[in-house]
Amino acid sequence: MGRIICCGLGPGDPDLMSVRAAREVRNARHIAYFRKKGHPGHARRIVEGLLAASACEYPMEYPVTTEIAFGDSEYLHRLAEFYDHWAERLAQIAQTDDVVVLCEGDPYFYGSFMHLHTRLQGRAEIEVIAGIPGMAGCWNSVGLPIALGDDVMTVVTGTLSEDELVRRMSNSDALVVMKTGRNLAKVRRALAAAGRLDEAWLIERGTMPGERVTRLADVDTAGCPYFAIVLVHGQGRRMKAAE
Repeated sequence: MGRIICCGLGPGDPDLMSVRAAREVRNARHIAYFRKKGHPGHARRIVEGLLAASACEYPMEYPVTTEIAFGDSEYLHRLAEFYDHWAERLAQIAQTDDVVVLCEGDPYFYGSFMHLHTRLQGRAEIEVIAGIPGMAGCWNSVGLPIALGDDVMTVVTGTLSEDELVRRMSNSDALVVMKTGRNLAKVRRALAAAGRLDEAWLIERGTMPGERVTRLADVDTAGCPYFAIVLVHGQGRRMKAAE
């Protein structure tokens, strides 16, 4: 029996991949990864140059991304069929050999592999290798501590309603807003309503080629890439240097 090994690849910079993940990728005979149709796949780009020449690749192409509204019944149905199909294929490979599935960031934190993880229970041996979450790479790019002392950190997604975003943003110290992209204008309005806009940073393509770090208040909200996170740093207890 083989295993299904999900490798967390970190926030995007190949140098931030764990030693264990890199070892599994180099030794893999079967490599699977998610990608949008017509694109090479971000996870695949991270491991460029690491794969064995004989490795078999399995690009798992999403049947739909932003063409249909999230929550639409057709969207949910097509994604469910997609995950069912790939769970079956991976389980078949794992009957005789190991297969490595690539995942940006940390698989257990908003990772797409979790939809397969649920479907594979009892069908194959599964290992998950932790990765540095994308948000950690982003706050390191800013170069400021995200939380100190008694700060409460809240992670929200830009897909929430504007009212819910305002509520969450108003009742926390440090903030991480994921899934911004097309939701960036809504996120900006919510931060302004919560009185947090002037504290917010936008990090586009954190740790990746083309990284951009800027104050959100200074950014045009049009054209935000998929890989973008908004941060508001907490202002918890700061130790004063001894005189």
